[in-house]
Parts: sequence; structure tokens; C-alpha cells
Amino acid sequence: MSPSVLTAVMFVLLLVGIGSGMPVASVLAGLGLFTGLAIWGMRSIPIMVSAVFGTMTSDVLIALPLFVFMGCMMEASGVADRLFMNLRVLLGSMRGGLGIVAIVLATVLAATTGIIGASIVMMAALALPSMLKAGYNKPLAAGIICAGGSLGILIPPSNMLIIYALSAGVSVVSLFAAAVVPGLLLSTFYIIYVAIRCHLHPELGPPLPAEERGKIKLMPFMLDLLTSLVPPVLLIVAVLGSIFFGIAAPVEASAAGAFGATLLAAFNKRVNFDVLKKAAQHTLQISSTILWLVAGASMFTSIVLVLGGGRVIYDAMMSIAGGSPMVVLAIMMLILFVLGKLICWVGILLIVVPIFTPLAISLGFDPVWFALLVCVNLQMSLLTPPFAYSIFYLKQAAPPELTLFDMYKGVWPFIALQALGLLTIIIFPNLVLWLPNLLHGR
Repeated sequence: MSPSVLTAVMFVLLLVGIGSGMPVASVLAGLGLFTGLAIWGMRSIPIMVSAVFGTMTSDVLIALPLFVFMGCMMEASGVADRLFMNLRVLLGSMRGGLGIVAIVLATVLAATTGIIGASIVMMAALALPSMLKAGYNKPLAAGIICAGGSLGILIPPSNMLIIYALSAGVSVVSLFAAAVVPGLLLSTFYIIYVAIRCHLHPELGPPLPAEERGKIKLMPFMLDLLTSLVPPVLLIVAVLGSIFFGIAAPVEASAAGAFGATLLAAFNKRVNFDVLKKAAQHTLQISSTILWLVAGASMFTSIVLVLGGGRVIYDAMMSIAGGSPMVVLAIMMLILFVLGKLICWVGILLIVVPIFTPLAISLGFDPVWFALLVCVNLQMSLLTPPFAYSIFYLKQAAPPELTLFDMYKGVWPFIALQALGLLTIIIFPNLVLWLPNLLHGR
């Protein structure tokens, strides 16, 4: 068979295998192994072993479990609980104030945890009951939690950016720097949307009752607000600042962040053997799942690329687009959006990025800018049915009165805002590139 036919067959079998309910990592590894053996016999084994070994020996991967552990300890520290209650008082008098508080808290959590499931479950426990009790529109409340909680996949330190750097051979420091503005941009879009919608329709997000706000004493409140806000902000600045200014590599910064989060939990008297055991188990579970996906995807993509699949996809896109780089970019973004409805984001990164990145570079696109387009695009996959991780996490933690229909209905405005964010950084690439260029003196 020709390379084009073999490439098409492999991707069709990939979708069939995933659609049948088999684990993505097993499908990837199995397809790579059996296709290689069928075409080249035992000569294909060194190709796959070399690909897996080269990926697994990357220093970038060491940062992954450390950032996950940092997030677990931040969750255990109890800082988020106090911060939410204080912000709730500070902004509760506004229409939609609780929703804005939830988004602000989600943004802070995104920069300290980077774990979507933990952020959404935590937000569902802290913010969702308050919003429902205050009479918030259920779909709006669900959309706020899902969209805000998913920011952790984009705002650094982000597991998605680490895996992207590994797959594309791009500097993780550059990706962290490039993701700051797009992440904050999406957070700002969410806040503006909630504020405007609740201002126009107060019944969707009513303010807290005046009698509840009147019980607050100013000086104790301000002191508690500062002590709940300053420690996580200092941790964020220390970890990301040390990376951006070259003081520490991402691995060293992730270790310092994990240690700092543990100290913060200890300061709040939240550390014991059970907490450490739970954090270690959660870290092991998440890291092992991702690493198995990395190994399987390395086997699959190594065979696809040796077959000439990258060239086949390049020729197919160029023929469809008539040679226009922007049309090719639009096709790639559409493919990512469709795949996001079917496959988890980790699988998409590991399968598609090694193929799309060389294509993007050959068309003259900056690899860091293109990386952020992919990552912002995959934000939508977390909210877009049927494969919507954020909705699944929220469903597990939400009270019974919040139905799955409420969640599906509530996420669509935020998907539109994510699409607007993607379009914004396509039109204004300097929103992505100015900070990496500044750090590198360009």
C-alpha cells in the first residue's frame, strides 16, 4: 500500500479503537506496534524503542509530577477556602459578583495547581453552593465553574504546556511565558461576560443580601483577605518568576513550588501523613496515566512519520488550501476542534503536534505562537460535548439539582468566548509573543 493509504488506515483505525472504548494509550501503542511489524517486521522495534526512550529521557517530564504534587498540596492547604470567602464579601455587592469571584479564584488556582479535575471539584465545593443559594441561574453557574476550572490547563505552570514542549521540541520556558497573556485574556473575557449579562439580567446573578454584607468588620476582613491572597500570589511569582528570569530551570522551579506548597499547607496546619499519602497517590495516578500515553503516542507517531505520513498530510492540506498558509491554519484548527470532541487533549497533543508543528514552521508560522493557538483551541475540548472533561468532573461534584442539561446549556457561551480568544491571538500575535521576546531580549 502507498504511504497515503497506510496513513489514512492508521488514523481510521485509531478513531475506531478509541470509539470502541479502549484506552487511548493502548490503542496508540498497539497500532504502532502491529503496523510496524506488518510492514518491516522486527526491524520496526528499534524505531519505536528509540522514540519512546528519547521521549522518556527528556528533562521536561521531570517537572510534570512535581507540578502535580504542588497542585495537590495547594488543594490541601485550605488557602482557596479562605480566599473565596473573602473575595465573596469584597465583590458580593455586585450583580454577578459571586460569579466573578469564582472566576478570579479559578484563575489563582490555575496558576498554582494546573490540575483541571482538582480545580473544578474545589470550585464546585466552594463557589457553586453559594451561587445556587443566592439564586443564580443554574446554567450560568455551571458554565462559570466549568470554564473557570479549565483555565488550569492553559495558565502556567500547565501540564498541557509541558507535554506540548515535549512533543514539539519547543522551549517550555517560552511556552510558559507565551501562555500568560492568553490565559489572563480568557479569564478577563469570562469576567466581562458575567458582569454584562448579570447587569442586563439581574435575576441571573443577584448580589448578596445587604444584611449579610453589613456584618463584616473592615479591619479584620482586610487582614484576613491579605493573609489568604498574598501567600499563593507569592508562590506563583516565585515559581514563574524564577523560570522567566533564568534563576531556575522548570524542573528546579517545580521542586521549589512543591516544597513551597507543602510549607503553606503546614503553616495552615493541614499537613499530616494521610494528606501527604493522598497527594502522593494522586500525583502517581495522574503522572502514570500521562506517561503511558506518552509512550503509546511515541510508538504511533514514530511509525506514521517513518511511513511518510507527515508529508502525506502536508500535501493533502496544501492541495485543499490552494497553497494559502492561513487556509491551512484554519484547517488545522478545525481538525483540532473536531478531535477535541472525540479524544482527550493529551492524546491529541501527542498524536497531532509532531505532525502539525513541522507543517506550521514550513508555512512560516512562529512555533511558539502556533503552540498557543493549539492550546487555546484545546481549551474548547474541555467544554465541548460529548467528550467534555470539565462537565464530567462537575457532574461528579455538583448537587443533584444541577442537571447535566444545565451544564451542557451553560458551557456554550464560554466556548464562544474561547473561540473569540483564539481569534484574538490569531489577529494579534504579539499578545502571545511579546513576553517571550522580552525575556529573550528580542
